[in-house]
Amino acid sequence: STSLYVGELEATVTEAMLYEIFSMIGPVASIRVCRDAVTRRSLGYAYVNYLNSADGERALEQLNYSSIKGRPCRIMWSQRDPSLRKNGAGNIFIKNLDENIDNKALHDTFAAFGNILSCKVAVDQQGNSLGYGFVHYDTAEAAKAAIEGVNGMLLNDKVVFVGIHIPKRERQAKIDEIRSKFTNLYIKNVPLEVDEDEFRG
Repeated sequence: STSLYVGELEATVTEAMLYEIFSMIGPVASIRVCRDAVTRRSLGYAYVNYLNSADGERALEQLNYSSIKGRPCRIMWSQRDPSLRKNGAGNIFIKNLDENIDNKALHDTFAAFGNILSCKVAVDQQGNSLGYGFVHYDTAEAAKAAIEGVNGMLLNDKVVFVGIHIPKRERQAKIDEIRSKFTNLYIKNVPLEVDEDEFRG
């Protein structure tokens, strides 16, 4: 079977609702809305499994960013291979995005450069854009082409920065390394008659 990840779901979306939508494309093997183990509340995403990959491909093309209970859903191939997800190759970061650019607009902008595994604009709790997003391609070459093609360009009259996404852990390690090399000290209210030799002594 072929597995699709369906995200950005409203909390009350059920398997039955998703079955109604996704079975219009082709025979569905199974659907699972992921829920909190204790509260059983929806976690806002689901997995839809088709009997054949052609139907999965069609669902991705026709239903991605379509509205389910008033919210545009985000569909991508379920990434069962964790090494592809975690190695970060093909992952890019986009900042200075216009607030009107949503997941679909971001996807449409970057789809020309290669096969997108996932694409997301960061939003606050009200669903408003935070002005940055991420696109994960299946190859580092596609990511490089996207950076070369879009970095410094205007999107909705704003110049965007596009670069390789560096995970937070790596960014923090780099900051810590730089801080360990530089130890500047600022001292104020020093009498004018104190010279540099007295400081060193």
